[in-house]
Amino acid sequence: MDITWILTIFVIGFLGSFISGMVGIGGSIINYPMLLFIPPALGYAAFSPQEVSAISAVQVFFASFLGMLVFRKGGLLHKQLVAYMGISIIIGSFLGSFVSNSLSSAVINMVYAVLALIAAIMMFLPKKGSDSQDVSKVTFNKPLAVSLALIIGTVSGIVGAAGAFITVPVMLVVLKIPTRIAIASSLAITFISSIGSTTGKLMGGHMLLIPSIVLVSASLIASPIGAKLSKKINTKMLQWILALLITATVVKIWISILF
Repeated sequence: MDITWILTIFVIGFLGSFISGMVGIGGSIINYPMLLFIPPALGYAAFSPQEVSAISAVQVFFASFLGMLVFRKGGLLHKQLVAYMGISIIIGSFLGSFVSNSLSSAVINMVYAVLALIAAIMMFLPKKGSDSQDVSKVTFNKPLAVSLALIIGTVSGIVGAAGAFITVPVMLVVLKIPTRIAIASSLAITFISSIGSTTGKLMGGHMLLIPSIVLVSASLIASPIGAKLSKKINTKMLQWILALLITATVVKIWISILF
């Protein structure tokens, strides 16, 4: 086993987990393409998409959990928002997974592309909500939150993604949740939704032990660092970082569809 191969996997996991903790997404937006393309580009054996999906699921589980703990200690976790949206997303993801069995790959890819495009557009819309960090003063439209979470979960279940990259834009733009509280709550929701996906990947038999251990080790270090740094960065800067990440994902997806 090559030490440089292990270091490569560690760096990929570190970057994904760091960004996960900082902007409230699962990290698979970063990890999935990097795990798929970087190892073979460096001369190592390529992972299959199924293996990458399984490894990323484990990374998202630990990264979102550790990031959530850091924000919870800072009092930024909106437990009521997490409960309403978390339960709805889980229900939606089961529905989406069931629906996906009757859809073609082309349709699934198009659904994912449209979802990512909507998320990118939302990140560039003006945010009119307050930037309060007092969770007790933050209210939200509960029926709207439940409905949107159900839609996000269903579409995410169809494409096999956690949906965190659209959960934050929805919280910011539609529900008017302050940035730091949205990031903290999104990590908790992502953790909840990743429990099922991680369990499914473990049962599916595509899990690779060594890469998974390396990514988890990276998550243990990087996700808390990203979450702590997030508390110190200007909220506008956090929004721009997330917007650029989502936009890069949109470009990548549409290029793969159109070309």
